[in-house]
Amino acid sequence: MIYITGDIHGDFTRFKDPKLKKLGKNDALIVCGDFGFIWDGSPNEIKLLKKIGKLKYNVLFVEGSHENYDLLEKYEISEWGGGLTRLISGNLRQLLRGQVFEIAEKTVFAFGGGQTDDIAELEEGKNWWRRELPSEKELSDGIENLEKAENKVDLIVTYEPPAAIQGLLTGSADKNHINVYLGEICEKTEFKGWYFGKLHMNKTVPPKYHAVYDSILPADMTKIKKKKLPKEGNDKIKSDRKEKENG
Repeated sequence: MIYITGDIHGDFTRFKDPKLKKLGKNDALIVCGDFGFIWDGSPNEIKLLKKIGKLKYNVLFVEGSHENYDLLEKYEISEWGGGLTRLISGNLRQLLRGQVFEIAEKTVFAFGGGQTDDIAELEEGKNWWRRELPSEKELSDGIENLEKAENKVDLIVTYEPPAAIQGLLTGSADKNHINVYLGEICEKTEFKGWYFGKLHMNKTVPPKYHAVYDSILPADMTKIKKKKLPKEGNDKIKSDRKEKENG
């Protein structure tokens, strides 16, 4: 089972949601960017990271545009679930950009990072990092890894939305090169659900796009339809019931 949520910004109360009690050892909560627990390197922050890593389920995140990349990149890269991650603590990992994973029996394409909107008010190396933007290698890795998966995954988890969805939800024609890139991914990839966190809203664009902020969503939002029997089958059931009533 996989649950997905949006920006946490270092607030531990999200992990107290009753829904998460359903998750076990092989399950996961995925955060769509701005995880925020790796920010100042303080003793309290380190304590919280260990606490999260000791949760019984996997806590996985893609980075957003408000992360301390200097601290984040000190963690060692290792392979997990078929893709590259940074192991933070115990069951807590960062899913690296452009990787495809097998998580709780689902294939997941992850692509973190985004473009800060209020960059003029920020200071590089203090509360903003240029590495929030993906490198050319990360962009090409994403395309290559999806091709290896035959351009078919169950879930896509990003911080930024694809371009068309960005415009639909914001009513603006403004888009960055990450939105455009994700739009190209959208056109060539078959998937069941796409989740993104940047827009700070909880809204579904049917049938499979989900802007997620402080809600916690089950990864499979597809409603299961009851299978209808063919007419002959219904007639047979009615006939059998009638025979039992008369018998």
